[in-house]
Amino acid sequence: MSGRATLPRLLAGTVGRPARLPEHHERFGALPATPGLLDELEAAGLTGRGGAAFPTARKAAVVRSQRGHGKILVVNAMEGEPAAHKDRTLLATNPHLVLDGAVALARAIGAARVAVAVARDEQATVSVVRRALAERTDRTVAFALHTPPWRYVAGEESALVHWLNDHESLPQYRPRRPTILRIGHAPVLVDNAETCAHVALIARHGAAWFRGLGTAASPGSTLVSVTGAIARPTVLEMALGTPLRSVLRAAGADPEPAAVLLGGYGGSWLGAAHLDVPLAHESLAPLGAALGAGVIVALPAGACGVRETLRVARWMAHESARQCGPCAFGLPALAEDLHVLARSTPGAPAALERLGRRATSIEGRGACRHPDGVVRMVRSALDVFAAHVDEHQRGAPCAARAQRPVIAVPALEPEEDLAWE
Repeated sequence: MSGRATLPRLLAGTVGRPARLPEHHERFGALPATPGLLDELEAAGLTGRGGAAFPTARKAAVVRSQRGHGKILVVNAMEGEPAAHKDRTLLATNPHLVLDGAVALARAIGAARVAVAVARDEQATVSVVRRALAERTDRTVAFALHTPPWRYVAGEESALVHWLNDHESLPQYRPRRPTILRIGHAPVLVDNAETCAHVALIARHGAAWFRGLGTAASPGSTLVSVTGAIARPTVLEMALGTPLRSVLRAAGADPEPAAVLLGGYGGSWLGAAHLDVPLAHESLAPLGAALGAGVIVALPAGACGVRETLRVARWMAHESARQCGPCAFGLPALAEDLHVLARSTPGAPAALERLGRRATSIEGRGACRHPDGVVRMVRSALDVFAAHVDEHQRGAPCAARAQRPVIAVPALEPEEDLAWE
C-alpha cells in the first residue's frame, strides 16, 4: 500500500483474517527506523483513538522525558463497551500493524518492554495476538501478552496500569492530565491498539500522507463500530470529516434513524436534525459531542429514547468502580430516576426534576471520568428525546413498549420491570 492516501488504510487486506508476518511485510513493507517519530506524529496531528483524543506525540513526549530506564509501553486493546468492535476487528485483520506501531513508539520513548492487554473473555483475539507475537523476530523490544478480566472500567488507562501492578482493575484518581503512570517504578505510556496502528503507518509514510485524509483540524482516518438500526453490527474505516449519515449508509444502517448515540455509552445523543454533521472534532464539539471510542448506535424510528437511555445508565451504574460517591451513589440514583420516568408513574415529574439536580451534583466530582460520561449521555437524552420525556412525565403509556431493545447491554437482574412486552 505504498503511499496510499485513500481507504482502506488500517483495514487493508481481508477483514477478519489475520495477516501472517510475511503477508504483512508484503502489504505494508518493513518498519523503517524513525529517529524523528515524535516530530512526525506531532506534524501529523494524530490523536488517541481510545476515547480521550489526547495528542499522541505530546503524551509520548511526557513519558520520554522521564529519567532513567525501564520505561514500558502498554497497548490497550481492552475495548470495554458491548457496542465496540473496532480494535478486535483491527487485530483480527492486521495484528502486526498494531505491533509495529508499538515497536516504533517504544523506541521513541526509550522503552524496552511492551505489554499488550486484551480482555481474557475475548479468546479469539487473545489467540490472534499470541500467534502474531510468536511470529515476531525483532528482539530489541520484549513483548508480553496480558489478559485482564473484561469490564467497562478495566480499559481506562489508569485502571489497566493498576491491574498490571497486581491490583484490581480500578481507575486511579488523577487531578491533572497527562499524569505519569507507573508499573513498579517504570514510567508507562498507554496507547490504544488503533492509535498504535496509525503510528506504524505514519512511521512508513509520514505526516503529509496521513493528512491526505480527514480535515485540517481532524486529520486521518478512524475506525467506527456501527450498531443499532442495522442488520448486523459492523466496523468501518472512514476519513474524519465524513458526514454521519454517509457513515450510516455505508454501514448498511438506517440513514434516517430517530437519533444516534455517538462516542459510546458515556457519549452523547444526537437527534435527526444533526445526521449530516461531519464526524470531526471541530464539528462535533459545538454540539457537545465527540467521536470518542468510535461507537455509533443508530436508534430506529419507533424506539423510545428514554427507555434505551435507562438501560445504558443502569448498566453503567452497575459497571462503575464504586470508589467515590458519584459512582457508588450518584449513578444508581440517576438510573432509578430514569426508571421512574420510563414507567410513566405519578412520580415521573419529580424524578425528572431530581435528574437535573443529581446530574449537576455528580459532574466533575468523580475519581475518574466515568460518572461524567454517564451524566453527559443522560443530559443529551433529555434534550434529544424531549417529546418522549414529556409523554412519560404526563403518565402516557410508552408507545415503544412493544419494541424490542436496541442497544447492546448485558442483562442485569432483576429486569422484569424493564422488559419490553
